[in-house]
Amino acid sequence: MSNIKEAIQQGKTYLGIEFGSTRIKAVLTDENYNPIASGGHNWENRLENGVWTYTLDDVWEGLKDCYSKLAADVAKQYDEKLTTVGAMGFSAMMHGYMAFDKSGELLVPFRTWRNTITGEASDILTEEFGYHIPQRWSIAHLYQAILNKEEHVSKVDFFTTLAGYVHWKLTGEKVIGVGDASGMFPIDSSTCDFNAGMLDKFDALIADKNFGFKIRDILPKVLVAGEDAGTLTEEGAKLLDPTGTLKAGISVCPPEGDAGTGMVATNSVGVRTGNISAGTSVFSMVVLEHDLSKAYPELDLVTTPSGEQVAMVHCNNCTSDLNAWVSLFREFAKDIGKEVDDDTLYGTLYRKAMEGDADCGGLLSYNYFSGESITGFDEGRPLFARRPDDKFNLSNFMRAHLYTALGALKIGNDILTKQENVKADFFFGQGGFFKIRGVGDRVMAAALDTPIKLMETAGEGGPWGQAILAGYMKQKAAGESLEKYLSDKVFVGGKVETCNPDSADVKGFDEFMKNYNAGLAIERAAVDSLK
Repeated sequence: MSNIKEAIQQGKTYLGIEFGSTRIKAVLTDENYNPIASGGHNWENRLENGVWTYTLDDVWEGLKDCYSKLAADVAKQYDEKLTTVGAMGFSAMMHGYMAFDKSGELLVPFRTWRNTITGEASDILTEEFGYHIPQRWSIAHLYQAILNKEEHVSKVDFFTTLAGYVHWKLTGEKVIGVGDASGMFPIDSSTCDFNAGMLDKFDALIADKNFGFKIRDILPKVLVAGEDAGTLTEEGAKLLDPTGTLKAGISVCPPEGDAGTGMVATNSVGVRTGNISAGTSVFSMVVLEHDLSKAYPELDLVTTPSGEQVAMVHCNNCTSDLNAWVSLFREFAKDIGKEVDDDTLYGTLYRKAMEGDADCGGLLSYNYFSGESITGFDEGRPLFARRPDDKFNLSNFMRAHLYTALGALKIGNDILTKQENVKADFFFGQGGFFKIRGVGDRVMAAALDTPIKLMETAGEGGPWGQAILAGYMKQKAAGESLEKYLSDKVFVGGKVETCNPDSADVKGFDEFMKNYNAGLAIERAAVDSLK
């Protein structure tokens, strides 16, 4: 305890704050990256005028509340005020569109990664670049606004991601980490910067519009892990901590996306390492040892925080529909006079699923709370279906909803492994899907037919990864790579659990996927019927 108190007093700590889809979380670590305090704030995106968004008030009120709870946790545990830290960093869900004019005013409401409203732009840019540009990427949002002839485009002076925006307001620096940048615009890994040739192609594409800007001029500056990204300003310190207790001048590392912090938090930045983040959305990533033979609409190419190429399979939907069904059982329990805590509720239902048939007894579900680009849906329509002779019981019902949470992910990963011969020795998992050990990891291992590893620290997730990146900026030796730093100084002797795929589960998941793929026509009909 005395060592921790001393570390807090002397600022020998590292702070990471990440804006997830449903929770803003802060993690404070000691110099050895042991989490010593945390804070959190729940928030939800909203669908307004057909656009998934958060307001700027949501951002700042959420950040202040999250930080205040962290500071309160420090005070409660160690009887200390948090006045400074050794370094800090901010990360957030990737992609989306935040565009500002010359005075720094937001021009249109924040368009998040969840939106599937840029199909035309995505197709045109993919064809123009010869490189897959997903709908959620920032450049797709900008170009779709151009195609839509939106009035605000002529006023754009700067556009960035959520992490880039928060960093800018707290430090005054318009910069972005290369991993987060790779979800804005394609990256050239040889330069660790935006692809120059594609920037030129984009400028040529919009030359006749006479907007008065070049795309380079309105993008943030790209930085790699370990580079200095500025310091917390007096104004920024007050935004973060209105009490004035936190001092300005703290070093801040490059802002990153949740993909990059997930790689760091699971020690998955080296070739043939993979990781999966599974919560509201789900994405898997594998660091490539060779280029892909062609562009695929189901696959994204992003980078590690150091700039290495990564193949990503990103799915908009994972646990939202599953959580909705669990909430239904909570409501039933309450109505019969039984108050059930989340650990008991989720644990009971998830473990019950493992008693079901490996193929879910023929039951079929689609968890499309929002659109799903991998399977070609631009709107969400959660759907559960069964035939009269299917084995309809609670265990198969829950198993089907766990399986469908990974259905689109399975489609994308099969392209990588079966068509591109990409190898991953294992995947590290993190996120709420893995909370019940022996269930989420077992289902994921069956879906990908690959061992799934879980770390004790994986529960801290992205904000812990961002705290590590802050520490790497301060503590790395000359020429020390992020991969070596993680292996030698962070992940030393940590407990890791491995779940190997069960052959019966793998076969059952494949059977479920036959129904899943065959039933996509039913799901499309459901979408069309309600348009």
